[in-house]
This record gives sequence, structure tokens and C-alpha cells, in this order.
Amino acid sequence: MVIKQLSVFIENREGRLERVTEALSEKNINIASFSLADTSEYGVLRMIVSDPEEGRKVLKEEGFSAMLTDVIAVKIAQKPGTLHEVLRILFEAGLSVEYMYTLETAGSNTSIIMKLSDLQIALQVLENNHYEVCTAKEAYELNNCVDK
Repeated sequence: MVIKQLSVFIENREGRLERVTEALSEKNINIASFSLADTSEYGVLRMIVSDPEEGRKVLKEEGFSAMLTDVIAVKIAQKPGTLHEVLRILFEAGLSVEYMYTLETAGSNTSIIMKLSDLQIALQVLENNHYEVCTAKEAYELNNCVDK
């Protein structure tokens, strides 16, 4: 299942990142996972949040450039070689990974947020190879997105 990621472009200025988290907190929007990448002038904050649509609206009202992106959250075992196996399967299917980061870790399992060149093909390839993906509800609420 495809889930929505909230992406925000943030100027590299003091207090801007804090203002993003404050605005979401004020509207009771939880950040389940995030990744921050920067350049010398701006950063891109990618987040899985409890209410992506509302999060985008709130941040746009605060003057931030915010958008929603389709991603998937793949459930994998937390053991050597598992991530490589998933990446190999996707590579052999002709897919490329644009970026990825961890959603959640619990015990011996984890979930990986992935942006791929073709999400629908990726979902089919993962299913054919017996990998599960998180539902939107699981990802946004961190509810059983890994087998605990």
C-alpha cells in the first residue's frame, strides 16, 4: 500500500526547523518518522506524520513549501543481509531507489520508507517475494508496522 510522506523545504536559518515542529505540535500532528537532508541554503525535511493532509495545510499556512509524496514502508527483519535482499530484488526488477529511511524498529524487525522509480511495480515485486508493506494506518500511527 502506498502511504503519503510530507516533505517540507526549509531555509537553513535559525529557528525554521523548530517552527515546523511547533506548528505540527500545535495541531496535535505526530511525527512518526523523519529524514533531514540539507544543502548550504536549504533543507528537505521528509516526514511520516499522523495526518499528512492536515500537516501540509498547516505548514502551507505558516508559509512553508510543503508537499505530499507517495512512498511505501517495507517490513523487514533486522538481521544481516535483509536490506540487501530487498534492494537486490528491486534492482533485478529494474527499479531504482530514490531515497529511503527507517520508519520504526521493534526488537528484531523494522520498516523502511522507500521512494522508488515505480511504486506500483515495487509493490507487486515485494508481494511476489513475500515482503509485506505497512498500511497507511499502521505507518501514520506506528501501529503494528513491524511484527513485534
